[in-house]
Amino acid sequence: MSILVGDVELEAPVILAPMSGVTDLPFRNLVKRLGAGLVVSEMIASEAMIRQNRRTLRMASNRSEEYPMAVQLAGCEPEKMAEAARLNADRGATIIDINMGCPAKKVVNGYAGSALMRDELAAAKIIEATVRAVDLPVTLKMRTGWDDANRNAPSLARIAQDAGVKMISVHGRTRCQMYRGRSDWQFIREVKDAVSIPVVANGDVVKVDDAKIILEESGADAVMVGRGAYGKPWFISQIIEFLKTGQKPKDPPLQTQYDLLSEHYEAMLSHYGHESGIRVARKHLSWYTKGLAGSAALRSGLNSLDSADAVKTLISDYYDSLLCRAAA
Repeated sequence: MSILVGDVELEAPVILAPMSGVTDLPFRNLVKRLGAGLVVSEMIASEAMIRQNRRTLRMASNRSEEYPMAVQLAGCEPEKMAEAARLNADRGATIIDINMGCPAKKVVNGYAGSALMRDELAAAKIIEATVRAVDLPVTLKMRTGWDDANRNAPSLARIAQDAGVKMISVHGRTRCQMYRGRSDWQFIREVKDAVSIPVVANGDVVKVDDAKIILEESGADAVMVGRGAYGKPWFISQIIEFLKTGQKPKDPPLQTQYDLLSEHYEAMLSHYGHESGIRVARKHLSWYTKGLAGSAALRSGLNSLDSADAVKTLISDYYDSLLCRAAA
C-alpha cells in the first residue's frame, strides 16, 4: 500500500489534509502516531515565512516523529515562494507542498491559492521556482478549476509534472463551489489520466466507506482526509485498516478516546502556552465530544472557562460520568 513521492516513501496511502487552524503540530503528531502515511501543515504564507514572525515559525515547526511531514506554502511571487521553500527545508520539512486550492477570499484576493488556477503561466513560474529552490520533493494541491466552465486541473497537472512536481492532490470542487455541493470524485480521474506521478483524491471523505469509493471512482493512488478527521485523530488509521482488510474497524473505546483527547489537550497547552492553548483547544474538544450524551452542555461550559485545570476537571468529570453509565 505504500507510494513514492520522489524519493520519500509513504507507508500508507492515506494523508491528513492541510487545514488552517487545525493541522498544527499537536494534531499532526497525534494523527501521524496513529498511522497516517503523511501529514501536512497548515497553509503558510510565503511572505510571512520569510519575515519569520513568531506565529509563522510556530506553524512551520515539526518533529522527527512526524516523518514524513509536508509544509504547505501559499504565495503569488515565485522568488518568495522559492525562499520560503528553502527556509522550510532548512527547518526540517520532508516535502514542500504548493497551495493552489485554497478558496478563501483573503487568499484569492491576493492572487494566491486557487486564484492561480486562472493563470497557468503564473502558476507555472511559481511551481518552477519552488522546485528549483530545494532538493526535497515538491507537491501541488489544487481544485478541479476556478468554476464549472474552467475545470483545468488536468492541464495544470501536466504543467506541474513537467516542472518536476512529484505528487498532485485534487479537491473535487471548483473554487466557486467553496465547500458547497458534492466533491466530484469522478473528475479527479481526468487528472490521474493526464499524468504519471501519484495523484491524491480529496473531498467529502467522512466515513471509511468513502475512502474506498473515492479511490475507485477517481483511480487515484491515495486519499486525503480533511474535515472527516475533526475530533477523530484515529479516523485515518481506521481507513488504512479498512483498505487493507475490507473490514470496518469500530471506534476506539470511550476510555481510549478520553486518553487521546487528554494527550492532545496537554500538547496544545505546551505548544501554545496556557492562555492561547485553552482558546485553540475549544474547537477540538467540541469535535471530540460531538454526538456524546450531554455534550452540548459540556461545550457551553468549556467556552466559559479560562483555567487549564478547570477545563481538565470539567472534561474528566464528564467522561467519568459517561464511563460509569456505560459500565452500569
